[in-house]
Amino acid sequence: MRPPSSIRRALATGLTALLCLPLTALPAAAVTSGGHGSGIRLEHLDRGLVAASTSEGVFLSWRLLGEEVSGHSASGMTGADFRVYRDGRPIATVTDSTNYRDATGTAESEYRVAPIVKGREGRRSPAATPWVKSFYDLPLKKPADGVTPAGEAYTYSANDLSVGDVDGDGQYEYVVKWDPSNSKDVSQRGYTGNTYVDTYELDGTLRWRLDLGVNIRSGAHYTQFPVYDFDGDGRSEMMLKTAPGTKIIRYGTNGRVISERYITMPREDLKAGYSNTDDYRKSAADYFDHVVDMFAKWHEHPEVVAGRWPATLEEAFGIEKKYTYPLSRADATELATYFIDVYAPARSGNNRLREFAGYILTGPEYLSVLEGATGRELQTIRYKPGRGDDGLLWGDYAMARIEPGNRVDRFLSSVAYLDGKRPSAVFARGYYTRTTLVAYDWNGKKLKERWYVDSGHAPMSNPFNSSPHGVPGSNPEYAGLTTQGFHSMGVADVDGDGKQEIVYGSATIDDDGDLLYSSFAVAPPQSGVPGQNVRLGHGDAMHVGDFDPDRPGLEIWTVHEGASSAPYGWALREAATGKVIHGGYSGVDTGRGMVGDIDPDIRGLETWSSMPPNQAIDAGLWSARGDYLGRNAPGTNMSIRWAADMTTQLINGTATTVLQTPTIDDYKRGTVLTAEGTLTNNWTKGNPGLVADVFGDWREELLVRTTDSTAIRMYLSTEVTSRKLYTLMHDPQYRVDVARQQTGYNQPAYPSFYFGSDIDWSKVPVPNLK
Repeated sequence: MRPPSSIRRALATGLTALLCLPLTALPAAAVTSGGHGSGIRLEHLDRGLVAASTSEGVFLSWRLLGEEVSGHSASGMTGADFRVYRDGRPIATVTDSTNYRDATGTAESEYRVAPIVKGREGRRSPAATPWVKSFYDLPLKKPADGVTPAGEAYTYSANDLSVGDVDGDGQYEYVVKWDPSNSKDVSQRGYTGNTYVDTYELDGTLRWRLDLGVNIRSGAHYTQFPVYDFDGDGRSEMMLKTAPGTKIIRYGTNGRVISERYITMPREDLKAGYSNTDDYRKSAADYFDHVVDMFAKWHEHPEVVAGRWPATLEEAFGIEKKYTYPLSRADATELATYFIDVYAPARSGNNRLREFAGYILTGPEYLSVLEGATGRELQTIRYKPGRGDDGLLWGDYAMARIEPGNRVDRFLSSVAYLDGKRPSAVFARGYYTRTTLVAYDWNGKKLKERWYVDSGHAPMSNPFNSSPHGVPGSNPEYAGLTTQGFHSMGVADVDGDGKQEIVYGSATIDDDGDLLYSSFAVAPPQSGVPGQNVRLGHGDAMHVGDFDPDRPGLEIWTVHEGASSAPYGWALREAATGKVIHGGYSGVDTGRGMVGDIDPDIRGLETWSSMPPNQAIDAGLWSARGDYLGRNAPGTNMSIRWAADMTTQLINGTATTVLQTPTIDDYKRGTVLTAEGTLTNNWTKGNPGLVADVFGDWREELLVRTTDSTAIRMYLSTEVTSRKLYTLMHDPQYRVDVARQQTGYNQPAYPSFYFGSDIDWSKVPVPNLK
């Protein structure tokens, strides 16, 4: 069920507050009824058997597959029991879970597991021998160190991870992004080294490496790399943004390079003189020349010609008119000097544009589809939309802090079952001002655009002195989408029609590309905009799932950084409508937030937000119903489903100047794992490479880099559980959440159903997989 188009259009233009819409939260039929139409296309996985040596014997864990589930019992899902074999002999039959502890097993034992369905034993799993400890190290091949054009040395460390079955054998391969030590946020000056993306077998065999080249800047916002079986052939592909100079390197079984090949540039680009040897990185002198060129053509800019921007740069800067237009090269140089040395520093001390180097503001931009097993290029098209300019139209010069290349180069990606059956890839550009998303289907040979969403640029009367945030876009259909995006995007079936939507922060795009809603609220009296109906706006952390088992449908928990201009610092919303269930005004940038069942004595999942110290507001911990539980909230780096009782644990650890060993902490029990010899990623974000159910039972594994990045260390929970659930990778929302976890500011993956210590097994869907 969808709102009438008249309501959707009103929302799109931001004319109607969400709280006033006559909509009700709907149960997600495809999630709670156990049906997915004629079947949703997910991976065919093997048993995923893993064994680990512990002080109490050998712990075994394996998958219950989605296609094996027939229903539920009082303690879990039904459909298959399991016989455990040690060294070829049966030692146990397990009916209540998918794990077992063999007290007499040894490090030399060999294990297999076979399903039993209606008394008949099925095929035994491949053999597994015990890990020496409760973790396994996947060996990595670190890229060589480098030096920037400015003479600055840099090194590499493993960063974000993803998984996909690239060869169709039912086992995951591991995709590792390598970040240089000088990777940067889009707003930070300076050169970066190249970004690399590797694909490994579990034994450390490097299949292929993608060198993104000098024309893709390195940092959390530039390279998003969904890995998924998009065409249904049983093997995963990779899609990501590329540029001239991006190179595919293939390796043989002996580890030697067997081929290197640049991506294919469009014929028209080659005719125009572009080359894979081009370097679009700008030095400080190049950037100055870039500004001179922009000023010399000021009279030709469409916004100037249309009369929407000042006709002269002097008017834009608020100085006396002095020059004749079109500007001569000498006059454009004088104005550029004034802008960089006088005007910009007067607006903010951070505007040190004479040091502006390392950015890529020009040159072709592509989207490439690569074969997961080999890296073979399958198709390369233009990235949509292109940057257009260096951010002038995007508002990058408009605010006090001038940040060319910032808002224009904010990228996100996800995977979504927009038709309820087959996966589509979704790529986005922008979320502060202009906001765009494009969805593609891949048929194995060619990308087909499903839909395109574009808010249009936020209108400005003066691109050098304006407030473009919170301004409706120029496209009426999607005008309300501006300033609502986050540093990640969620995917879930929010309206119960069996098709997934894109939760773009404080707004949601329907499966057909329409704007389902954009969340507004009336700002409280103590805010900077009292009584105004304003956007909930941008934030850093967003979580989408079934957090309240007593409320139908899904919920969205977000924190917001709009400070005194935002109606909420944190809010829980109905995913179907965007209506705020409960929330609070903070007046400051509320930077982090998390969700989890950290206290089994409280009904539902708890939600919490971080807050700067000494704030006299009720920030902290909340129940799903909105009961305030105090300021004693746990960490917000990343959550993990680690415990036997289905409570949630937290991964704590940061990678700032003081390196901290990550831990897994339980709200009630304290630290349950210290990951010695490892580090998390992304500075204060403190993200592991990946948290996902990549093997074993339904619990998640912790995948984190070793301190020297010579390996990815995979930690397995060895606490025996009597709860029986299919692998979370066979829940469509969880699976696409894992695929997008590497995007932007990494956020946890959530299943489509309520997952907590008080789970109601009758409401867990029975997968209908294709």
